[in-house]
Amino acid sequence: MPQGKPTAVPQDGLTTRQRRNRPLLVVHTGDMKGKSTAAFGLALRGWNQGWRIGVFQFVKSAKWKVGEESAFRALGRLHDETGEGGPVEWHKMGEGWSWSRKAGSEEDHAEAALEGWREIQRRIAAQEHDVYVLDEFTYPMKWGWVDVDDVVATLRDRPGHQHVIITGRSADPRLVEAADLVVEMTKVKHPMDAGQKGQRGIEW
Repeated sequence: MPQGKPTAVPQDGLTTRQRRNRPLLVVHTGDMKGKSTAAFGLALRGWNQGWRIGVFQFVKSAKWKVGEESAFRALGRLHDETGEGGPVEWHKMGEGWSWSRKAGSEEDHAEAALEGWREIQRRIAAQEHDVYVLDEFTYPMKWGWVDVDDVVATLRDRPGHQHVIITGRSADPRLVEAADLVVEMTKVKHPMDAGQKGQRGIEW
């Protein structure tokens, strides 16, 4: 895609504007780090456009605090106070979904993941967000906690203009097939190979 231009124009009956603004299903997968980082970068661009951002973190422990969470919560407060950017919601399964107010340690993880997915389905149907970051969502699908075909059908048929970004290793082939943009993070070099542990500001 030289100079940002497509190499071919499909015969789909859409105008250039319609095709350019088509909502995307994006998958960041692969064994290397950077999948969530890239997803949050896209969400940051969306926030700058005034889009409504919804982040849903699966699997992550309530004790694990990432820099992006603090930054996006601050951006959400900035929007509430000044109107700049877009509204932000951040939900984490590990601390209990905010709408259920249950402690994550007291409920079954599979049940919690399915509860999160059902809420996301409801929000997609209601078009509550413009950008959804489903962080580490490939794992509940891989482990059978959430039905892959149900996910694909919901995302394929979503109404309106809603971008969805899914991160995690081992993305199911059905999800990859349905996606518009798929990135596989592949390691070339990593500081840990030389014995260097993760550091503040880089890993979290």
